[in-house]
Amino acid sequence: MPVIGAVVLFIQLCFAYHALKTGRPYWWLFIIMGFPVAGSLLYYFIEVFPASRESRRAERAVRTIVKSFDPDKDLRARVADLETCGSVDNRVALARECSARGLHGEAAALYRSCLSGVHADDPDLRFGLAVALLQAGAFEEAGSLARGLRQAAPAFRVNEVRLVLARSMEALGRLEDALSEYQVLADTYPGEEGRWRYGALLVRAGRADEAQGVFSRMLRNAERMPGHYRDAQREWLALARQSMQA
Repeated sequence: MPVIGAVVLFIQLCFAYHALKTGRPYWWLFIIMGFPVAGSLLYYFIEVFPASRESRRAERAVRTIVKSFDPDKDLRARVADLETCGSVDNRVALARECSARGLHGEAAALYRSCLSGVHADDPDLRFGLAVALLQAGAFEEAGSLARGLRQAAPAFRVNEVRLVLARSMEALGRLEDALSEYQVLADTYPGEEGRWRYGALLVRAGRADEAQGVFSRMLRNAERMPGHYRDAQREWLALARQSMQA
């Protein structure tokens, strides 16, 4: 029993220190110290757990389970919204849901329908159309839109526009042009996708040694980053490991 009491006291002190350090209200100290077990549990589930990686994983798991029972619920809701009001916002919302469902041609058609009147030159809509066209395999038009965005709005989502342009160039076989764009993205893109695509295209261009250096850099960089970054970049890091072993 004395051991259990010491463990409970240690947990209380840890939570009390956390409450003070993170600027929580002082009344949490009275709850934590006045109710050894219940107070600590309340503090954990109200203040600590919602901001933790475990909470985010649990939320993703719940969303996955819900979607598995009714995978088309969000799509139906967006369609109903558009039938009620054919606004640009509702068309964009439906376009995004179509993209998430792999209906890229439909998403492109919806984005295209928005580009008229006061919205004819809207960079967000033009970018959405470029991404949808890229995913639908319309690489020439996607690249043309990306180049147009770069000229008309040079400060708009610079890295994302560059990525669309680079991917369209790669798909069209313009490997040297794509490599030039990916090389910039390897240093500027906020995540590991730009670096991985640069390394993968180096492999495709027969420059395997350079590619290995890029993949090694990705993995070293990830080790220095917090856990949530590695979680967010899991797909690209896994591809880098596979490429290192190939």
